Amino acid sequence: MRSYLDFEKPVAELDSKVDELRALAASGTDISEEVARIEEKAAQALTELYANLTPWQKTLVARHPQRPHFTDFVGGLITDFTPLAGDRKFGEDQALMGGFGRFRGESICVMGQEKGNSTDSRIKHNFGMARPEGYRKAVRLMELADRFGIPVLSLVDSAGAYPGIGAEERGQAEAIARSTDACLSLGVPNVAIVTGEGMSGGAIAITTANRVLMLEHAIYSVISPEAASSILWRDGTKAQEAANNMKITAQDMLRFGVIDRILKEPVGGAHRDPAAMIAATGEAIDQAFNEMRGLDAEAIRKQRRQKFLDIGRKLG
Repeated sequence: MRSYLDFEKPVAELDSKVDELRALAASGTDISEEVARIEEKAAQALTELYANLTPWQKTLVARHPQRPHFTDFVGGLITDFTPLAGDRKFGEDQALMGGFGRFRGESICVMGQEKGNSTDSRIKHNFGMARPEGYRKAVRLMELADRFGIPVLSLVDSAGAYPGIGAEERGQAEAIARSTDACLSLGVPNVAIVTGEGMSGGAIAITTANRVLMLEHAIYSVISPEAASSILWRDGTKAQEAANNMKITAQDMLRFGVIDRILKEPVGGAHRDPAAMIAATGEAIDQAFNEMRGLDAEAIRKQRRQKFLDIGRKLG
């Protein structure tokens, strides 16, 4: 069953009317023309609404519970996927998943945050907020990929790294820093895609890549709007105002040179047609890796390093 965001209420009302008319038509009444008219009106309203989303509305879309997650992308794009568990130091983290498989016949290392899609799975995956062992697992995966010359793909969707006491005691900041360093040190190409939320160090730890892409309505920032609101105004209720001033949208990131490309979403967001979004993402991944085909390890490292130096110079 489709769920609607608050700002989608006009579309929800039209869709509800269509459902009512279809139920009436099932009883034998010929109202196909009326159904078609309202369907067209709903589609137009949705198109107009999504053509002018505010940053806060994009934040809500990026967090939509029906948006495709890590396991959806892996299921749709990766064959022979073999997940790896544990960091060989403390334990397994279910928020940051990863493993090896094949993408269009070629070996690939895939990792990313999984938020879950039900109450039980969200708790299991800690709502996509990784602990230190998750980032140490990411380092382990990247080191294996580098050793065997396998490119790395990161699918990013997290409200941030887990801020709990246990995570801090086990070295959360150090684990994030080492994961970021591992990204920069790779001698194989790496591509990162922000599919939903790319928040704080929890995102950058696996997003420091040769190519960084974002879905059209995804967000990417050093801090969440709620946290920024609490810090700037001592008031967590001003998250909407914070989002509208933080420059967190994919369009902002492309303009600043932080990302390389925006992947257009189906009208109404990726959650309205996950299959189409996953297929389009596959095409973008293929193109991104093809652009680096033939480069040696040193050229790949140099290209990646230069990318982030250029961001610093441009924004500094």
